[in-house]
Amino acid sequence: MVTENEIREALKAVRYPGYTRDIVSFGLVKEIAASNGAASVVIHLTGGKPEAAAEIKAESERAIRAVPGINSVYVEVRQQGAAPGAAAASAGGPASPWSQQNKVPGIKRIVAVASGKGGVGKSTVSVNLACGLTHLGSKVGLLDCDIYGPSIPLMMGINRKPTIGDQEKMVPPENHGVRLMSIGFLLEDDQPVIWRGPMIMKTIQQFLLSVEWGELDYLLVDLPPGTGDAQLSLCQTVPLDGGVIVTTPQEASLGVVRKGIAMFQKVNVPILGIVENMSYFTTPTGDRVEIFGHGGGRAEAGRQNVRFLGEVPIFTEIREGGDKGTPVVVSRPETAPARAFISVAEALNQELK
Repeated sequence: MVTENEIREALKAVRYPGYTRDIVSFGLVKEIAASNGAASVVIHLTGGKPEAAAEIKAESERAIRAVPGINSVYVEVRQQGAAPGAAAASAGGPASPWSQQNKVPGIKRIVAVASGKGGVGKSTVSVNLACGLTHLGSKVGLLDCDIYGPSIPLMMGINRKPTIGDQEKMVPPENHGVRLMSIGFLLEDDQPVIWRGPMIMKTIQQFLLSVEWGELDYLLVDLPPGTGDAQLSLCQTVPLDGGVIVTTPQEASLGVVRKGIAMFQKVNVPILGIVENMSYFTTPTGDRVEIFGHGGGRAEAGRQNVRFLGEVPIFTEIREGGDKGTPVVVSRPETAPARAFISVAEALNQELK
């Protein structure tokens, strides 16, 4: 007998028109029933054009009919009135399936890089992953959403203010082939940011919607650790194609990773995979030392049923590249440290394709 879960899995093949995400991860599938070879599904849309609703209905019916054991299909698409954010989005492309989100023109995929706790090397992974995707031929932008502790300017070797373009939007500076935006570009040296949540939310919205990002295959968003204002602001402002979780192998890190994954799940953002950073260290004599343990990231990916994107060992070259502003993927792409990040970039490409 066909189950509701089988129907839900089949509907994950149905993309929202104009987006890379499916209608299940967007949270649009509200009711599923299956009995005696018949399936019934109710889909709720907020805004959008009638053509989008018709396409979703047809693709959903086709996907469900392909499930073995299904003989009859009923799909109802309920479309509410367009919200203000949806109307703005439709002017430059498809209306957003979420009422308060806008798709950023020109950006194909937006991927958040997150961690449950600090100190796991998330920003190091972000800059080298951005440079790794560029190395593979993609057009990439990197947004630093760590408002309180921006480190992207240092690690990418650039610290100049963005210019203002013809459309009165900020033009992001570029280095190593990656377009960059960070609150660090707008502050004087060592100036602290002492803001409450609303200011953080407004800044992140401006960095996404008031910046001339141009045509990008990827916009990576380096989030601060935890599950606070920055994470929620990002999820509420634009539809994310997914999140990449960075962890170290030990249980202390993995425990809070689960909280980060749960947060993304609550806001219907799919987890693209887990990266295990600082996996092990190889001494000059060739001995392998697992300082933080080993294999915890891969094991957690298995428990969460998400992809394990790869492990990054501890290399002195990685730290040196970040301190000098030239990530190791840029300075020495043929070496083992760089290949570790390029391998993660390749796995991310495959997951999204």
